[in-house]
Amino acid sequence: MNDVSIFRLNLLRAMYLLVVVGLGLMVLPGVFTKSQSWGLQQGVINCMLMAFWLLCAVGLRYPLHMLPILLWELVWKSAWLAIVALPKYVAGTMDPPMMANAIEILAVVLIPFVIPWGYVGAHYFGKRADPWRTPARKASAA
Repeated sequence: MNDVSIFRLNLLRAMYLLVVVGLGLMVLPGVFTKSQSWGLQQGVINCMLMAFWLLCAVGLRYPLHMLPILLWELVWKSAWLAIVALPKYVAGTMDPPMMANAIEILAVVLIPFVIPWGYVGAHYFGKRADPWRTPARKASAA
C-alpha cells in the first residue's frame, strides 16, 4: 500500500516535469544537434544531463521509484554550493560564469519541499537492509 498522498505524489511529478521541461529546452537541443566534437568534460556533463532528463521523465510515471535521482540531485548540488561556491562567494573571488552556475544550481532549494521525507525515512532507513549473502540453512530436526 502506498503511504504517500496523491498531493505529495503530484508535487513530485511537478518537480520531475520542471526538470524534464527545463533540460528539454536548455540542454537537450545541444545534445541532439551537436555541431562540433565535445571535449571530455563537456561530453560527460551532457551525457549525465541526458541520463538525468530520461530518469526524471520516468519519474513522471513512477515518482516514488525515482526518488533516489532527486536525492542524488539534492546532495550533489548542496555539496557543490557549500564546498565550491560559498567559499568563493564569501572570499569575493567568484567569477561571473561561476556565479551564473551557482544561481542555476540554487534551484535545488525546491527539492526538499517536494520530497516525502516520512516515506524516505521509512523506506530507506527504517526498513531492514537487504541481505549481503544467502542465509545458512538450518539443520533440520530428525
